[in-house]
Amino acid sequence: MIRFESVSKKYPDGTVAVDELSVIAPSGQITVFVGPSGCGKTTSLRMINRMIEPTSGQIWLDDKDTAGFSAAELRRGIGYVIQHAGLFPHRTVMDNVATVPLLLGQGKREARARAMELLERVGLDAKFAKRYPAQLSGGQQQRVGVARALAADPPVMLMDEPFSAVDPVVRHDLQEEFLRLQGELGKTIVFVTHDIDEAVKLGDQVAVMRVGGKLAQLAPPAELLTAPADAFVAGFVGRDRGYRALAFEPAGALPTHDEPTVVLGSDVSAAPDGWVLVVDDQRQPQGWLDTANTPAGKVGQEQLHRGGTLATHSGSLRAALDAALSSPSGRGVVVDDAGRLIGSVTTAEVVELIEDHATKSRASQSPAGAGA
Repeated sequence: MIRFESVSKKYPDGTVAVDELSVIAPSGQITVFVGPSGCGKTTSLRMINRMIEPTSGQIWLDDKDTAGFSAAELRRGIGYVIQHAGLFPHRTVMDNVATVPLLLGQGKREARARAMELLERVGLDAKFAKRYPAQLSGGQQQRVGVARALAADPPVMLMDEPFSAVDPVVRHDLQEEFLRLQGELGKTIVFVTHDIDEAVKLGDQVAVMRVGGKLAQLAPPAELLTAPADAFVAGFVGRDRGYRALAFEPAGALPTHDEPTVVLGSDVSAAPDGWVLVVDDQRQPQGWLDTANTPAGKVGQEQLHRGGTLATHSGSLRAALDAALSSPSGRGVVVDDAGRLIGSVTTAEVVELIEDHATKSRASQSPAGAGA
C-alpha cells in the first residue's frame, strides 16, 4: 500500500505543483492519476520514489516512511516505466532487462535467464533478445520497458504515461497486455495518464487532479462516470460519460437470435436483407458479406465488411450496444468466450436492456428503494 499524507510540493518561485495531497493506493491494485497538464500528477508519482522530494507531508510504503530510505535503496525496490521506455541504446534487449537484477547481485546467467522469461511474459519473441532498442518498434520498446521494470519482481510499479507515444492500435494492445499481466502478478501500481479513457479502462480507482495539484475526486471508474464530484470532474470526464459507464454494467442474458451464416470459402448465399454473416470452420465470425453486391462464387476474405465489433455473452452493455451500432447489417454479433458464434442482437433490444437497467438503478437509489 502507498499512502500520501498531506503531501505538498512547492518550488522556490512560489509554484505549487501538489497541494496537500492525501491518497491511498491499495496493495495489489492499479491507482491512476489523471488530469490536465500542470495538475501535478507526474510530480506526485515521482515523489513516491523520491525522484522529486516533497516539501511537506509524508509518503508511506506499507508502514514505512519513504523518507527513511536512501533514494537508491528505495528505487531498487520500485519498478519504473516512462513514456519512451528509457532503454539503454547501447545494450541489447536482454541486457536492458537484466540491468536491475545484475545491480542487485544476481549472476549474469541467472539475470539473463530471468530476462528471457520476462520477455516472453510481456509478449515478445525470443528473437528480439539480441536486438538493440533502435531495431524495435515503439510498442516493442514499451514492452521491453515493462519487462525491465518487472525484472527484480518489485511489489510496487510506477508508470508515467507509458503508452502515450504509440499509435492507437498498439496502445490498445499494450493496455490489454498490461491488464493481463496485472491479473497474473497483482502488483501495487500507480499509473499516470492524461487520457480519461485509459484511466477508466485500467484503473481500479482513479484520482482526478485539478490544476494547482489539488485532488478533485478519488473513486472507482464506474462511480467517477456516474457520480462526478463537481463540474470540473464532470467536464473532464466528458459529456459521453453515461455511454462509457455502460462498460461497467454486465449485459446479462442477451436476447440473441439465430443468425444465418456462410462458411468462408464456400459458395455465396443470398440473404433476405442482403447481409449474411461469414464464419470459419470453428464458427468464429470473420465479417459480413453484402450478398446483393457480391458476384456469384466462393466467399473470400477480400469481400468481407469488418466494421462490426463483437460482443461476448459475458460482456458489458456498452460492448453489446457497440456491436449492434457498428454492424453493417444492424445486428450485433454475440460470441462465447472462445469467440464462437452464439447469435445476434439488435440495437433496439440492447437499448431496451439499458432502459430496464436504468429504471432499476433509479429505483434502488430512491428513498423508497433504499428503505425496501
